[in-house]
Amino acid sequence: MSALPRANTLISAVPTLFDTDGTVDLAANRALYMHVSGLLDGLLVAGTTGEFPALSDDERLSLATAALDVAGPSRVIVHVGAPSAFQAARLARAAVSLGATRLAAITPYYLPVRPDDLAPYYRAVRAAAPAATLYAYIFPERTGVHVPATLFATMAGQAGLAGAKISGSASDLVSSYVAAAPGLEFYCGDDSAPARSMAAGAAGVISGRSSAYPEAYASGGQERIDEIVALGASIGRIKHALRLRGFGSGTARMPADPPDEATAEAIAALVKRQ
Repeated sequence: MSALPRANTLISAVPTLFDTDGTVDLAANRALYMHVSGLLDGLLVAGTTGEFPALSDDERLSLATAALDVAGPSRVIVHVGAPSAFQAARLARAAVSLGATRLAAITPYYLPVRPDDLAPYYRAVRAAAPAATLYAYIFPERTGVHVPATLFATMAGQAGLAGAKISGSASDLVSSYVAAAPGLEFYCGDDSAPARSMAAGAAGVISGRSSAYPEAYASGGQERIDEIVALGASIGRIKHALRLRGFGSGTARMPADPPDEATAEAIAALVKRQ
C-alpha cells in the first residue's frame, strides 16, 4: 500500500480490542493492525471507534507504538485529542517521540467551548509537535462543538493545520470545508458511500466499519458496502464482527450498542462471505 496521503485514500479507524476483563489486548490489536493495513491505506488509532475517552494516556501511546511498528509512521494517524490543550499537547509530544508523524486532535469537549477557544487549543498541540502533520477532528454530535467551514479555515491558518477529519453531521459539509480552505486535506468520517465523499472533494475516508470488513472497502464495491451499512454503525457491532473473525473478545469499555439476535445473525452471515 502507498504512503499517506493520496487521492481516494481509505483509512481504517480501528477499534481498541480488550480482553474479557477489560484490559487492552496488545497482541490482538497488533494482529488487527497487520490485517487491516495489508488491505487499506492506513490506520487511525485511539479515535472515537477506539473508545479513546476510556483509555489512559499510557494505553493510547501503547496502541500508537504497536500501530507505528506494524504499519509505519507514514500510514498511521495517532489521535491525541483531549478535553484540555494540556493533555492533548502532552500526548502529541509523546506520540512524536515514539515516531509518529501524523496526528489528529478532536476539538476540546465536555465543558462549553467558545469559537475563540479552538485556535489556542490547536496552537498548543502544534507547539508540542511542530514537525508533525496535524489534522483537526470535527465531530459535533460527540463534542457539542460545531466548527463552521469559515471558522475552520481561520483556525487552520493560525495553528498550521494540514486539514481535518470531519464526522457526523459535519460530513455533509465536506464541500464547504474544501471551498473555505483550498489545498488542505479533508477526510470524511461517513463511510457509507466513499465515492460520494471523494466527489465532494475529500482526500479520503476514515472508516470505522472498514476495520471489520476491510476486504469490502478495499474492493470499492458499493453494493457490498451497502450491506455493511444496513447492519448499523456501532462499536459493539464492529467488535462482534471482529470477534467472529478471530480478532479480540468483543469486549467494550464504553456503552457500545451490541447487536440484537437478528443483527448478530446478519453480521455472522456477512463475515462468512469476506
